[in-house]
Amino acid sequence: MKLIIGNKNYSSWSLRGWLAARQSGLQFEELTVPLYGEDWEAKRRDEGHFQPSAGKVPVLWDGDVVVWDSLAIMEYLADKVGRDRFWPKGDGARAMARSMVAEMHSSYLSLRRECPMNIRARIGVELSEETKGDIVRILGLWAEARARFGKGGPYLFGTFGAADIFYAPIVSRFITYGIGVPGFAETYMQALWEHAWIQEWVEAAEAEEWTISQFEVATAG
Repeated sequence: MKLIIGNKNYSSWSLRGWLAARQSGLQFEELTVPLYGEDWEAKRRDEGHFQPSAGKVPVLWDGDVVVWDSLAIMEYLADKVGRDRFWPKGDGARAMARSMVAEMHSSYLSLRRECPMNIRARIGVELSEETKGDIVRILGLWAEARARFGKGGPYLFGTFGAADIFYAPIVSRFITYGIGVPGFAETYMQALWEHAWIQEWVEAAEAEEWTISQFEVATAG
C-alpha cells in the first residue's frame, strides 16, 4: 500500500489518514507531497498520485484500489483488518464513537478556519464566539466519552481508536493556540500527545523545512 500525504506540520487530514494506516497494522509506503509547493499542481494532475481524489490528500493506494478522504481510508482499513481494531466493541460506545467521528469530519468549521493546524507554532489568538462554541462542544463530547466509556485506558473510549485518530488534530490545535481546558481534557490531551505515533509525527513535522506562508499569516493574529 501507498499513502500520499501533505506536510506533517499543517495537514490535519493527512494526520488522520496516517494514524489510521498505523492503527491497521498493515505495511504501507509513505509519500509526502508538500502542499502548495512548486510541484503541487503537477502532482495533483498526476494520475499516479491523486486521481480520482480531486487533488486532495490523503490518498491510499492498495494495488488497483484507490481510496481518498481520511474517513473513507479508515473505514477501508477497518474492513481489511477487523472493525474492532478501530471501534469500541459495545453498541453504546461504538454508536457514540461513530457519531463523534462523523461530527468531527463535517463540523467545527469556525475552529478550523481560525486555528489551522500548525504543529511548530505556539500562538495566542482572539477567538470568535462561534469558535468558542466549537470548543465547548468538543470538550463536552470528550467529557461524556471519558465518563461513560473511558474506564479501560487514557483515551476517549479507553483504548486508542477511531475517535482519537480523528480528534488528534484538535489536540494539536489546542496546544498550538494555548486553549485552556479542564483537568480531565488536559489529562487526555497529554496521553494522546505522548502516544508514540503522535510523537513520531510531531518530530517529523518539526524537522520539515517547508513553510506555507498563508497558514503562518493566518496564525499570526
